[in-house]
Amino acid sequence: MAGLLGIHLIAATEDEVRASVPVTDSLCQPLGLVHGGVYATLADALTASHGRTVSNQTSFLRPITQGTIHATARRRHNGRTTAVWEVDITDDEGRLCALVRTTVYPVS
Repeated sequence: MAGLLGIHLIAATEDEVRASVPVTDSLCQPLGLVHGGVYATLADALTASHGRTVSNQTSFLRPITQGTIHATARRRHNGRTTAVWEVDITDDEGRLCALVRTTVYPVS
């Protein structure tokens, strides 16, 4: 699913991942807003590379209708059985558009 979004990886470390996605008509719902599932899928793709997402909670703050979706994922907790990530989704003007928190079970 993540491959359909056209994710461009910008930088990645153990505790932070940055990426962008160009907004296309195929990512928008009928009213022209980027579909909420895009944010959830983007966050999952950035945070679950070494595990399996068991929780994904997305808060929508403002719509994105054009340009580029920018995402920065930061690991906030790295425990023995779970990792918790927070992902800031912004638009081209740097405005916070969505917050996503994922919980990931690491897979060895």
